[in-house]
Amino acid sequence: PTAAAADLHLQIKPGTDAVLANAMLKVIVDEGFANEEFIRKRTNAYDQLLTHLKGVDLSESAALCGIEVEMIRQAARAFGGVETGIVFTARGVEQQTDGHMAVRAFLNLVLATGKIGREGCGYGAITGQGNGQGGREHGQKADQLPGYRSIENEEDRFYVASVWGVEPSSLPGKGVSAYEMMELVHQREIQALFVMGSNPVVSNPNVRLVEEALKKLNLLVVADMFLTETARMADVVLPVTSYLENTGTMTNLEGRVLLREAARPAPGEARDDWNILCQLAAKLNKGSYFSYRDAEHIFEELRLASRGGPADYYGITYDRLRREEGVYWPCPSTDRAGMDMMFRETFAHSDQKAVFTVVESCGAGEEISEEYPLILTNGRVLAHYLTGAQTRRSPSLAAREIENYVEIHPRTARRWHIRDGEWVEIASQRGNFTVRSRIKPHIREDTLFVPMHWGGIQNVNRATRPDLDPFCRMPGFKTAAVRIRPLHLAAVATSADNGEWSEF
Repeated sequence: PTAAAADLHLQIKPGTDAVLANAMLKVIVDEGFANEEFIRKRTNAYDQLLTHLKGVDLSESAALCGIEVEMIRQAARAFGGVETGIVFTARGVEQQTDGHMAVRAFLNLVLATGKIGREGCGYGAITGQGNGQGGREHGQKADQLPGYRSIENEEDRFYVASVWGVEPSSLPGKGVSAYEMMELVHQREIQALFVMGSNPVVSNPNVRLVEEALKKLNLLVVADMFLTETARMADVVLPVTSYLENTGTMTNLEGRVLLREAARPAPGEARDDWNILCQLAAKLNKGSYFSYRDAEHIFEELRLASRGGPADYYGITYDRLRREEGVYWPCPSTDRAGMDMMFRETFAHSDQKAVFTVVESCGAGEEISEEYPLILTNGRVLAHYLTGAQTRRSPSLAAREIENYVEIHPRTARRWHIRDGEWVEIASQRGNFTVRSRIKPHIREDTLFVPMHWGGIQNVNRATRPDLDPFCRMPGFKTAAVRIRPLHLAAVATSADNGEWSEF
């Protein structure tokens, strides 16, 4: 729907986002759209970028992306020729094995045109969850401490340890990513797992390995509102409150911290996440470190732990959030407004300048073959959220999309003898899943699209790649080489492989 509303839709081949960004940047530089004054005063490494762009061939880039050269020129001229512009990326760009560098390539576009640090300009990452950004600011990733501090930085470790009243040496080192954790479980290096508000048996790539891994655990505890696919495998399930029943903050795309207060009491035995963790700590004789009274008490600790960090929450209080209906971070002072526009004058480097990054123009997708000739990509639909644990239980939402499906181009469907509405099997080197077909002329002929909200035999992640981005360890969800065939033919082939062909 967003593409349908656009003035220009660049329907690129999945995995070629960095190629597109480099090609657009070459047009912007070659045709004089670069903001030379901004580049000279506020950036570094532009000369290295120019050297790299000399080797970028627009025709080759267009061929890799699967679009016309003129479309790339049109997009570059449109972005470069206007006074204001914003680049938004979402999971399609980021959930690639080159997602980190693809984002850097789009940041190059923003820097080269000087479209940052002023109104109507900038770069935004649209997260997949309502508080995805806020969670990172609080330090919820395995390489972070509160306030965007690094768990590998000695000064950061010392400061946060002082807030928590522990020795810096007691803080763990950098952890692994979500999928790598499942690999460690599979190898039995992790033997007990506490899962809170997550459904890894649906959300991880290479789901067959994840299912096998979870079955090997000595103990699996899941805290969730519903009996998800992962919770069904658990030894213990702890019921937790929903967003209507607990209080906390959220951070939106523009860096505004918002307070969301509980609107109703918790039902039955359901408890807030933080309350469960505090009681668990007490059982482990660590209750003195988790003696919180309520969510605001925890936020007060976050204010101290993030103080002086890049995401400084110190000047934000619940009273201010109630009174002002949102406060921007960084906000180091309780009597001053937060920074509503970052990078007006400086960037977060020692010399206060931004840095261009040389990004290679090569696709990040899995190579197709005679056996696996199509590209599978996945994503979201409006009616459902994440793994569908909540939305698939809503009759009105489920009625919009009651089951999973694959979108396939009419010519591709004819080639593989697939009728509209027919059940099909999609298979990769990792595994296979089954969904109903939807023949749609708007999709690329070389691409299949499947939503990611269903588990079981309809789970697209049974076929996705476990390959990870070398920088941020994000799985390459968006590109997998696959084959597709009608389910009845797949069943015949499977029976033949098992020596049962004579029965058909």
